[in-house]
Amino acid sequence: MDKSRPNRKGISEIARLANVSIGTVDRALHGRKEISEKTRRRVLDIARIIGYTPNLAARTLSVGKATVRIGVCIPRETHLFYDQLRDGIVDEVRRYEALGVEMLYRPVDRLGVKENERLAEMIETDVRALIITPGNPSRVTPLINQATEKGIKVACVASDAPDSARSTVVCVDPEVGGKLAAELLGRFLAPGSQVAIVTGMLQTEDHRRKTEGFCEAFSHYCDGGQVVEVVEGHLNDEETFQKCLNLFEKYPQLAGLYVTVSICLPVCYALRACGLAGKVRVVATDLFQEMVPLFEEETIHASVYQRPYVQGQMAVRILIEHFLHDRKIPRTYYLTPAIVMRSNVHLFRETRQIESARE
Repeated sequence: MDKSRPNRKGISEIARLANVSIGTVDRALHGRKEISEKTRRRVLDIARIIGYTPNLAARTLSVGKATVRIGVCIPRETHLFYDQLRDGIVDEVRRYEALGVEMLYRPVDRLGVKENERLAEMIETDVRALIITPGNPSRVTPLINQATEKGIKVACVASDAPDSARSTVVCVDPEVGGKLAAELLGRFLAPGSQVAIVTGMLQTEDHRRKTEGFCEAFSHYCDGGQVVEVVEGHLNDEETFQKCLNLFEKYPQLAGLYVTVSICLPVCYALRACGLAGKVRVVATDLFQEMVPLFEEETIHASVYQRPYVQGQMAVRILIEHFLHDRKIPRTYYLTPAIVMRSNVHLFRETRQIESARE
């Protein structure tokens, strides 16, 4: 049997279910342009439903598509978040390896540090797309525009450079995330409560918009409530810990905290050091192994989970669907956030991985 030929029986079944010709199915599966997008999607959906798995390597050879190389530039710091983001990217790239998809991984050590140098290097390679997390959008925008002018598709993940010519952004809408945290904390606290925000860097779009969303909404959910201070910890454990100690000394009546980034551990350690753990209500961001005991002891009362693994997956998928099937890249792709609390913390991906490791 010639393995370079597709499974004709499977194609016939797809054609029958989709009420189209075998030729139309073949064009849909191979990403050709002679059919409508509506028909293409119907064919591909049916193929997935019936579990049709063509020989992808043979398809690549028969179509003659060039290698799709995707450059990835995300931070290594705050690894408890960015490791999940990277894993989503890597796993999705592997799904398309047989189609000639490759990843050029060029991380930066810290958000916004040397990201321009990394992007400039990748733009000069043969990448067809870039996945980046902009730390300083004003600085990185000219490079994004340069990449776009060269025909390179740019997907921002976890944060945005909205004034650039980037192709898409994949994230949780930061304004919605901030407002959701405000509603949670507002319903936890008594009217007139004082709260503070601990963030990373307000120059980063994601951090700034979460902060603004929270400040705008908090008094609506907590009558007379006041945001007394916004602390920038610059994603540094020691700086965040020390600034939180200063915050608690300055505002002894502080009732709540919103941590807009996943670097919540130094915040919780500072609460413990001051004897405030469990007394000051905390709404955090995301989820990782070290947070589970903090939920159980009620140092953290809730977290807005941004699904970083799925963000990575979708950034790759959107780009590949564009290259292989000419699908339009959406200007924004917002994921729905989830609320993590003590009662459901064990249901999330990170916690399930912990349990699997124990077994």
